[in-house]
Amino acid sequence: MLTLAAIKENPEDIVRRLARKQFDGKEMIDKIIELDKTRRASQAELDSTLARVKTLSSQIGILIKSGEKSKADEAKASVASLKEKCASLEESMTGAEKEITELLLNIPNTPCDLVPDGTSAADNLVVKEGGCMPDLGDDALPHWELAKKYDLIDFELGVKITGAGFPVYKGKGARLQRALIDFFLDNAREAGYLEIQPPYVVNAASGYGTGQLPDKEGQMYHCNEDDFYLIPTAEVPVTNLYRDVILQEDELPIKNTAYSACFRREAGSYGKDVRGLNRLHQFDKVEIVRIEKPENSYAALDEMIAYVQTLVEKLELPWHILRLCGGDMSFTSAITYDFEVFSAAQKRWLEVSSVSNFESYQANRLKCRYRGADKKTRLVHTLNGSALALPRIVAALLENNQTPQGIRIPKALVPYTGFDIID
Repeated sequence: MLTLAAIKENPEDIVRRLARKQFDGKEMIDKIIELDKTRRASQAELDSTLARVKTLSSQIGILIKSGEKSKADEAKASVASLKEKCASLEESMTGAEKEITELLLNIPNTPCDLVPDGTSAADNLVVKEGGCMPDLGDDALPHWELAKKYDLIDFELGVKITGAGFPVYKGKGARLQRALIDFFLDNAREAGYLEIQPPYVVNAASGYGTGQLPDKEGQMYHCNEDDFYLIPTAEVPVTNLYRDVILQEDELPIKNTAYSACFRREAGSYGKDVRGLNRLHQFDKVEIVRIEKPENSYAALDEMIAYVQTLVEKLELPWHILRLCGGDMSFTSAITYDFEVFSAAQKRWLEVSSVSNFESYQANRLKCRYRGADKKTRLVHTLNGSALALPRIVAALLENNQTPQGIRIPKALVPYTGFDIID
């Protein structure tokens, strides 16, 4: 969440930057500032009152010893009255602090200056592109028909077992899934990321720590009895490894990677764009997470983008990178770059990765700091990226590599699949 110090330093700038995310924050920011004034006034009066209590309390014993019982009784009565006032002041202060926190939790991160203005995905900026566009002709099959033709994925069986959005992978389809997971994890490890195997369910504190709560509560699957949430991405448990932690400066940067199943309700998603693997409720993804010193986080972001680019290039997919505009960014992000690959049969771009810098926004919620050489503690910056999400990668691989003989497997993936064609 935003820091109170940043809000108090320049509230007008915070409101202006929030507006670039199509978020009207003026009323909430003004309320926070007023509540902070109330909190600080209560704190000052409480400190003064406690000092008075201490002084009177020290006099009571002296008065009793000197035989001035009536004065001692008066002092006791004053102390009792002042303690009641202290309790009231503490209640006022605690109430203001709680309300400030609730407001801060519901204010998104502010976009950095690199973020383009805009209100929707139509305003996103293409910053880089590569790969060769396949020319398959008008008779090319979409991946859901290819999956049925080669018996790779059974969407109807998934509906029977669970519901729409929970496909069953079979035979070479299942092996392709496992091959991609291993391929992505091996590449991440070679790039210096430490592999983590996290839980797939988290508590509410973890959801608040990375910003999924309260913003995306309705999009997460919730286990009511235990108050656990199924993770929407491995970012949540991996980043929460560092919740309430003070790191030493020489421990940074931290680079973690993790495979997990991901669970998303995707409420309100309908239509042709969600057919097949385009949008699922359960899917597989390999995530990369970094914890950085603030001055290094944007260099780390560039490094993460370059790394994800190597993955789509090795898979021989046509790709481009989008810098998201303010109106299309997530609640927690300061800047986001999306990777999209081209789906030749559907003739559309499919998002396969988001790489984001959250600056100190998540770190402030997590209370994740580092101690520098000067012994002072400072908030870290957190970053994460998909490297990569499998469903749309599989969709593009199946569609773009279809031939009269079968579906060709990219050369880099063959050692992982054990086959070079699906026929």
